[in-house]
Amino acid sequence: MAGKSLIIVESPSKAKTIGKFLGNKYKVVASVGHVRDLPKSKLGINIENRFEPEYISIRGKGDIIKELKKEAKNAANVFLATDPDREGEAISWHIAHLLGIDETEAFRIEFNEITKGAVQKAIKSPRPIDRRLVDAQQARRVVDRLVGYKISPLLWRKIRRGLSAGRVQSAALKIICDREKLIRNFVPKEYWNLTAELEKKDIDKAPANAKAAAGQPFSAKLTEHKGKKLTVGNQEQAERILSEIKPDAFIVRKIDQKERLKKPLPPFTTSTLQQEASNKLGFFTKKTMLIAQQLYEGVDIKGQGTIGLVTYIRTDSVRVSTDAHNAAVQYIKEHFADDGKGDRYVGHHSYQNKRKDVQDAHEAIRPSVISLHPEDIKDSVTRDQYNLYKLIWTRFVASRMAAAVFDTVQADIENGDYTFRASGSRLKFDGYLKVYNNAGKEDEEMNLPELSVNESLRQVDMKSEQNFTQPPSRFTEASLVRDLEEKRIGRPSTYAPIVATLLERKYVNRDKKSLIPTDLGFVVIEMMEQYFKEIVDTGFTADMEDKLDAIEIEQTDWRDIVAEFYDTLKDELEVADRELEKIKLEDEAAGEDCELCGKPMVIKHGRFGEFLACSGYPDCRNTKPRVQKINVKCPSCGKDLVARKSKAGKLFYGCSGYPECTQVFWNKPVNKNCPQCQSLMTERRTKTSQYVCSNADCGYKE
Repeated sequence: MAGKSLIIVESPSKAKTIGKFLGNKYKVVASVGHVRDLPKSKLGINIENRFEPEYISIRGKGDIIKELKKEAKNAANVFLATDPDREGEAISWHIAHLLGIDETEAFRIEFNEITKGAVQKAIKSPRPIDRRLVDAQQARRVVDRLVGYKISPLLWRKIRRGLSAGRVQSAALKIICDREKLIRNFVPKEYWNLTAELEKKDIDKAPANAKAAAGQPFSAKLTEHKGKKLTVGNQEQAERILSEIKPDAFIVRKIDQKERLKKPLPPFTTSTLQQEASNKLGFFTKKTMLIAQQLYEGVDIKGQGTIGLVTYIRTDSVRVSTDAHNAAVQYIKEHFADDGKGDRYVGHHSYQNKRKDVQDAHEAIRPSVISLHPEDIKDSVTRDQYNLYKLIWTRFVASRMAAAVFDTVQADIENGDYTFRASGSRLKFDGYLKVYNNAGKEDEEMNLPELSVNESLRQVDMKSEQNFTQPPSRFTEASLVRDLEEKRIGRPSTYAPIVATLLERKYVNRDKKSLIPTDLGFVVIEMMEQYFKEIVDTGFTADMEDKLDAIEIEQTDWRDIVAEFYDTLKDELEVADRELEKIKLEDEAAGEDCELCGKPMVIKHGRFGEFLACSGYPDCRNTKPRVQKINVKCPSCGKDLVARKSKAGKLFYGCSGYPECTQVFWNKPVNKNCPQCQSLMTERRTKTSQYVCSNADCGYKE
């Protein structure tokens, strides 16, 4: 191995992909994420020494660090190829520290896509560690640690053990709670829609072919009274208007015909990918990022080897490299030719980032190889990988294509003092819609007959419909991500963990796709609003993001920003600790009765998590672990199977009759018996099978 160059990345799958690109002169190994971090057991920040972080080697990483040092010692050169962002820069900085590498030396390489050409090009252009990126990451880490480790113990003392507060997490929780308050306080208002069904008067006299050209009756909605916008607020008003409408007095007064262009959306950023994957594929943000990471790090494609299918997945930018743009344009010309007019489908759009951000160093999320059509990889990837890759591929190709063109017509039709409006639309040129369908209701084909100004129309029917205004909808993960992005709260890499933490802490429940704050969530946010206004204030949080960005952009001293933040936090902590009374929360019903005394069991929260206790305490002291039923009976004794966790934290499924019954499954059992041996089938996610027999000797799968 002597004389080889060593390349260190974070992920084993990334190491595997890159290793296949390079010859035997290189060895690629993985750090498996961070190797140093702040300690979990204490604050780990020396506040008196200008907030100096007290980093330690991460527990459990000793063997990995030892191996990295060994490989680096024997290597001719060491290259650190962690992800091309602040977090990746910080990981490289920590690795360099452990390996004794001078951070001013040129050993850091980065690439936006994991392709052979990109990796080889990066190796030729190493650079020193960028301390601006490292300091920006450090500042964010220190600020978040101060919030979490200073406020969370207060929540434990005053509300309940196991709670936590976070800088971005708390702001997100307030957004969800504020929306819920609007919904609960919403008072619906009545309104009525009046719609006329009309047709041309001369249609009966026209020959058959002319009747077809005139079309079917069409709808026109009441919009104005005496030239002013009209809202019909109740049935009495609706009936009065109907009495004033004359069925034979509809006259076309104005016709507006024009072309409408529908331009394609820009290629994906992290947040827009999360939103669209939720809307179109039903993915939660955590799942989207997991699959996107797999596509980025590399997938083994039949006949082509391992390929990183998409570019780096954590980006705020819609920018695309010139080479990628030109490759897409060429692809469009070759594959979307219309009678030899492929240029017709090529677009000339320019996209601007929502804000000038340092992450513009990274391109938008796009396919690494444009010629690799989704159908070309379908047999080599999982269904979820295929669907997400197809979404990314089609969105990128569409962004380089021409706008769709619609012919639209709008007719204003008068009846006395009232104006009705009818609209029609027809797709004239599909443009980018040929590959990426994001057509909305306004794009639906709605045909109107040929109308002329001053033409009289006949009323076929008149409909009046009662409606009520609706409260704002609850946040889904997709809409929350959009709101966080618009308010400039957090960063692309934080959106999925934010939602996961809110759910884990039980501040929020998920009902289908909706995020609903719990009573506990409201209690926590009310306390935060009273004593830590800045942390839950969206404006303050956005300003803090700008200050953290300024460390990288303007080389602001990160310690000054942390000090300014901590001065306010320290004062608020002292007031909250002094004034806040212990908050008594009602115990949540467990949905079952105590087997000893018959009183309801309730959910309690202890040092080691949740457990069930009798509500008759102290007369009855019955307690037991809280388990999650999976609605499958134990094949050995007939009791419920439940989800459990091992001492190592690994999920498994066992009988609720333990220790009398020791039945255990590592894969999730389902209510289905094996057709070959009648053992329980279990669910296992693989590329080729979903259900496998729990009997290892059987081997049946489907």
